[in-house]
Amino acid sequence: MLRDITIGQYYPAQSCIHRLDPRTKILGALLYIVSLFLFRSFSGFLVVGTAFAGVLILSHVPFRYMLRGLKPILMILLFTMLCNFFLTSGEVIWQWKFLKLTKEGLMRGVFMGIRLVLLILGTSMMTYTTTPNQLTDGLEKLMSPLKVIHFPAHEMAMMMSIALRFIPILTEEADRIRKAQMARGADMESGGLIKRAKAMVPVFIPLIVSAFRRAFDLAMAMEARCYHGGKGRTKMKPLRYGMNDLFGFLYLACYMTTIILLRVFAKI
Repeated sequence: MLRDITIGQYYPAQSCIHRLDPRTKILGALLYIVSLFLFRSFSGFLVVGTAFAGVLILSHVPFRYMLRGLKPILMILLFTMLCNFFLTSGEVIWQWKFLKLTKEGLMRGVFMGIRLVLLILGTSMMTYTTTPNQLTDGLEKLMSPLKVIHFPAHEMAMMMSIALRFIPILTEEADRIRKAQMARGADMESGGLIKRAKAMVPVFIPLIVSAFRRAFDLAMAMEARCYHGGKGRTKMKPLRYGMNDLFGFLYLACYMTTIILLRVFAKI
């Protein structure tokens, strides 16, 4: 399970999506999230799925690799769908004691499940095709207008970038601790769900200690290098829009126009 966590990791490849300016991909991800909540019928998923499939093909990121990233959130996905199945009122199609499965709940649960999957896959595409440094620069550039109200744009972007960078590091650390505990005789793969959850306690406690140690070492390293935020700092590779970004914005404009037109006229 730990090796299947790919969310937040960068997938190196040579594609036009990887060469896009990080600001274009961040704005694209935001518009993609908004578009998922603009419709209330299954037909809207066809438009979103088609647009996402086009980006997936251009990015050269394997679809199987992206599906691996869904395994860690499988329990959350099932819990969300089950809540909609049994907590939505309507026409009852199955009942056992106090549990009632309704037709409306079934439709709503499937709808919410598909929306959540598309949400995770679409937003993960941004981190798959953007390095943490590029993501930091893009976020800082987009939030730079907020500096007039003394918003710490550089510090906020740095914290988000460090959080994303720590995901694969902590994943590898957790897998290493798990293997060490199993080598000492710990049984973490047998028994029911509760027993397996209790067996993970010897993994989480050392992992939390290791995370605090890494955070402390990082803070000491930044202080030793006289890091004082983004004031007066220059970029080795300043961000510039290119022809790829022009085509990217045209793609986003066509996508959002299609979504809005279908929302207004087709009532999707």
